[in-house]
Amino acid sequence: MKFASIIILSLFWAAPSFAQHSHGSEKGPNGGQMEDVAGIDAELVTSGNRVTINVFDPKNSKPIATKGYSGAVLIVNGTVRETVPLTVSGENSLQGEAKTAIAPGATVTLTIKTADGKSGQAKYKK
Repeated sequence: MKFASIIILSLFWAAPSFAQHSHGSEKGPNGGQMEDVAGIDAELVTSGNRVTINVFDPKNSKPIATKGYSGAVLIVNGTVRETVPLTVSGENSLQGEAKTAIAPGATVTLTIKTADGKSGQAKYKK
């Protein structure tokens, strides 16, 4: 009985970690992958070696101003790893330049901090 109680309590405490919603293969307004992170929807768009993260309100899909935001992406392509800092670009985007083009199949991990101090990570598969 004690063992069963421990398992049930473990699952109960772990439930919030399963509650994080992920868009997975859902496409954003600009054709990129969408993920929920730090209370926002973040859309990854890549072109050549440019990485753009567009930020939207998860409730109504409207753009959110990125003033005061910071972030970086870790791009992993096979054995090659590169960290790219992101800076505010335009009204609702963060952008950075990798040293080389981002190849199909690369994994891009976003670390972001919002203007109100929320932070989080999201992983994308290019």
